[in-house]
Amino acid sequence: MTGLPPPRLETLAEIHAAIWRELARAPLDRHHEWRTPTLATVREGLPDARTVVLREVDASAGLLRVFSDSRAGKVAQLDAQPQAVLVMWSRRLSWQLRLRVAVTVHTDGLAATSRWVRLSQSPAARDYLAPQAPGEWLAEGAAAGPSVPAVDRGHFAVLEAVVQHIDWLELHPDGHRRAALAGPAGAVDARWLTP
Repeated sequence: MTGLPPPRLETLAEIHAAIWRELARAPLDRHHEWRTPTLATVREGLPDARTVVLREVDASAGLLRVFSDSRAGKVAQLDAQPQAVLVMWSRRLSWQLRLRVAVTVHTDGLAATSRWVRLSQSPAARDYLAPQAPGEWLAEGAAAGPSVPAVDRGHFAVLEAVVQHIDWLELHPDGHRRAALAGPAGAVDARWLTP
């Protein structure tokens, strides 16, 4: 019967494993609700948030990867304060995740180069080749567009977010539940919280 919530998981270990299974699916499934989380950073002492695309997940390392233009405000913010929060909601599961993460920005080296090799063959490569930085003003009628060949890595950056803490919330007709969980899959530090 459709419309019913999925069966409830009972133990914190089951919930933790299910969270990482869902996270691992998200980059592979264009329709997964966690594919486009909200990334919250700090800008001049104030919160700043935007939607990003989850590109890769390494559950065993507790690592999430997002791509960015290296000139984007979030990159400068993460260079100044590498702690951030990713927020995800799944209507299908009725789960909210708040992931506290430590982010490292890679603009060169193997982390960026190996991913650029694959990305450079796709239309998405244009996103990192524009002469204008994200959010920069354009003259009336001007169009942003690539000005460097795709063999150049342009302004491509990889954001590697190590999950340090998971705040899980389930909204359920039989009662809401909340838990605090350690970051990586397989970690055992977990406790129930008041929703």
